[in-house]
Amino acid sequence: MLNITKNLDGKKLTIALEGKLDTITAPDFEAAVRESIGDAEELVFDLAGLEYITSAGLRVLLSAQKTMNEQGTMKVINVNEDINEVFEVTGFSDFLNIE
Repeated sequence: MLNITKNLDGKKLTIALEGKLDTITAPDFEAAVRESIGDAEELVFDLAGLEYITSAGLRVLLSAQKTMNEQGTMKVINVNEDINEVFEVTGFSDFLNIE
C-alpha cells in the first residue's frame, strides 16, 4: 500500500510518499504525478515514509525528472538508508538531486 499526499504552494509541488512503491502502486503514483505536475516550477518528493521502492517506482521518478528538466527543478528529500542504497546501486543518485 502507498499513501500519496500532494501539496501545491504557488509553483512548488510537494509529493510525500508513505509505504511501498512497487509494481502494484507505481501506476497510482504515476497518475498522481501526471495530474498534479501541471506548470510546477519546483517538484519535491518527500520520501520520509517510503519503506520500499522497485524499478517501477524508479521509472516514475525518472519520468518526472525528465519533465522537470524542461520546466523547472526537482529534488528528493528525507531519503532513508535503504532507499538511498537503491538509488546508489541503480545510478539514480548520479542524476537525482537528493537532500
